[in-house]
Amino acid sequence: MTEPTDDILTRPLGVSEAKAPEQPSGPLGRVLAAARRPKVAAGAIAAGLILSLGLVVALGDPHGGEPHAEALITIREPVARPIAAAPAAEPPVATMSPGPSQLQRSAEEIESASGVTVVRPLGSAPTDAVVIRVPPPSAPRLAPAPDRRISEAGRHGLMPKLGEGQVRALDVYARAEEPGTGPRIAIVITGLGVGQAATAGATARLPATVSLAFLPYGNEVERAVARARDAGHEVFLQLPMEPFDYPDSDPGPQSLLTALKGPENADRLAWALARFPGYVGIVNYMGSKLMADAAFEPVLREIGSRGLGFLDDGTGPKPAAAPANKTRTPIARAELVLDATPRADAIDAALAQAEARAKANGFALVSASGAALTVDRIARWARDLESHGVRLVPASVALRGARDKRVSTAD
Repeated sequence: MTEPTDDILTRPLGVSEAKAPEQPSGPLGRVLAAARRPKVAAGAIAAGLILSLGLVVALGDPHGGEPHAEALITIREPVARPIAAAPAAEPPVATMSPGPSQLQRSAEEIESASGVTVVRPLGSAPTDAVVIRVPPPSAPRLAPAPDRRISEAGRHGLMPKLGEGQVRALDVYARAEEPGTGPRIAIVITGLGVGQAATAGATARLPATVSLAFLPYGNEVERAVARARDAGHEVFLQLPMEPFDYPDSDPGPQSLLTALKGPENADRLAWALARFPGYVGIVNYMGSKLMADAAFEPVLREIGSRGLGFLDDGTGPKPAAAPANKTRTPIARAELVLDATPRADAIDAALAQAEARAKANGFALVSASGAALTVDRIARWARDLESHGVRLVPASVALRGARDKRVSTAD
């Protein structure tokens, strides 16, 4: 008898029919028997796959039902930590260089707070070479300028005046003569205020006892004068006046001329007097013709009435007759022009001649230009001044004697 196909397929291999396990009976048995059939099992598996795919499409779960979690990540800025202060011995190094205005302001703050004088050519950057002079504690300080007691408003600006009790700018703004004995030499350097390098060099390199004279020209002349006074130099105002070879030699704008009427020269004088404050007197700039002319008398009178002195720098010929000086304006004339011959050996020889005159007469007044060579020779000479047996004094010493006579030995 032939066996049914299903029984042959569902019987375990190697087990005879007599030993085959009994099939469960009843409804459950029939179901299990049907599930064992290959076609039925394959259909069930396919149905399961279709059902799973349908759930993925319907629910939109790409993970196929696997466990998963979602976390929201927020990007935050890092919290800045406070920077600890650097030790005093190791100050932090700036990563950016300060600008020129900051450096200049710092130099000026140090200068005004400590008395240190920083000198650089006007208009130069703070990174340029400078000369720094630290004055000793005993160094004399000049009186502040302008002083209200001896100042008044004029048509061109603030001008000096004779104060109550005959207080003079010649006395208030002068540098005090330091105590000492022996022959004295006074030097006045002229032509400053228009050449920035020359002005800065004379201010920084020359001893503070050397007096400096400034022309009324230049955009920065007031500042240059203030720096010179801060460094201890007493200052003069140079007055442009007509020379004999005018107009071939032209002193410049606002010059006083013999051909002008009195009020015109007076106005030009007022313009010059208002250029900057703090000067002790007037020094001529050229002016050989005017000083020998009657037109100079009212000019000299106005200078004296404002508490100033007048110093002739000696570059022009000495007038045959002294100008009228009815108001007894203090007047002095330089005996030597140190750089009349602008060579190093000639300047050294003139300085030796000044020493000889000072030793012979007790005092000598000399002048020189602010040329770099001249400043260099005077600075070298002044280093060993004590060994020469003479001492330097301000040029105002030549003017602050008796008012009724000339006080320079050159007269």
